[in-house]
Amino acid sequence: MNTIDQPTRRGASAEETRRRIEDTAEALFRSMGYQKTAVADIARELGMSPANIYRFYASKSAINEAIASRMLTGVEADIWTIARGPGTPPERLRLLLRTLHQRHMALFFSERRLHDMVTAAMAEHWGVVEHFIHAIQTAIRHVVMDGIASGDFGGIDPETTAQSIKQATLAFMHPGLIAECMANIKSDTELAQDLEAMVDLLLRALRP
Repeated sequence: MNTIDQPTRRGASAEETRRRIEDTAEALFRSMGYQKTAVADIARELGMSPANIYRFYASKSAINEAIASRMLTGVEADIWTIARGPGTPPERLRLLLRTLHQRHMALFFSERRLHDMVTAAMAEHWGVVEHFIHAIQTAIRHVVMDGIASGDFGGIDPETTAQSIKQATLAFMHPGLIAECMANIKSDTELAQDLEAMVDLLLRALRP
């Protein structure tokens, strides 16, 4: 008799079982890659049947999205902490964009298999990625609105400006574009320096 079905029948909550499935899936994604990890691999690690996995997740794609959501939710929380945190609006905007870049660079260098998953998620427009992009743009807009209120930024439209800032820094944030830069012409130091120069340019443009 499999090892997880027993505690599940003894009263383990659906939330707890989902967490165990996601923990196991994430560990396998890190070691094998999300594409090579099958539902059967996850089930085997947990000592349960694939059919039981499907009681909690309708498909492997649903598990992929769950793991992507866990990763991106952590980044989103950090970005909102910066957006609502101390410092002037220009300082917060710089730190927000720098942090986004650093988190994606950490994926590129330390978690290449998860980096590949996020790249695919963006290319394929997974729902969780659409939510993440919207959240990041909203956090940028929050800082821009603070900057308008404080007089650090001029009389600009916050929504349009936030979208423009997102687009202007896309090459430093998009995992696929980062990989392309690293493969062709840029070192991580050069890319970080280019971001700082771009932020300098943006901040000059935002001044009254």
